[in-house]
Amino acid sequence: MNTSTPLLADALERSDLLHGRSELEAIITGMGRQIDAALAGERAVFLTVMNGALIFAGQLALAIGTDLEFDYVHATRYRGATTGSELHWLREPMVSLADRVVLLVDDILDEGYTLKAVRDDCYRRGARRVLIASLCSKRHDRLAEGIASDFNGLELPDRYVFGYGMDYYEQGRNLPGIYALRETNTL
Repeated sequence: MNTSTPLLADALERSDLLHGRSELEAIITGMGRQIDAALAGERAVFLTVMNGALIFAGQLALAIGTDLEFDYVHATRYRGATTGSELHWLREPMVSLADRVVLLVDDILDEGYTLKAVRDDCYRRGARRVLIASLCSKRHDRLAEGIASDFNGLELPDRYVFGYGMDYYEQGRNLPGIYALRETNTL
């Protein structure tokens, strides 16, 4: 790790636990039931947005009873930073999305620019319908126009959050809960 990278332990000391593991697991189970109802038995492409959605996607997949075909994409605007810039593609989907229902799975809907670009790309590849499942979304007025989750687990305050797939300088994705820094302007 770079010696100038802030330590996760320091961030945890300056954070509040917003949602613990058992609460998140119950929310994800409920989301699985909602997705099953929406799919009505139709096989969908389960498209995970890496790296953040990895933990959430694995648990969500197990909560869905409908047969799914799995793939992933890796697109980022952050590249290890805490603020976004232009979209950078690291991996595009490998399965055909033509005339398919796509379940696009991401950890958080914050401003939505990355998720919107990935969703639009699914439609460019011929997807008939794209449903978005996000573990959480933030409460603020900076959401990109034309993007929303079809299935959202919970809303978070407009603070820097990490854990349960979301990172703090590429650290803490494996924390079993969602944490928020107390100071909104100091990372």
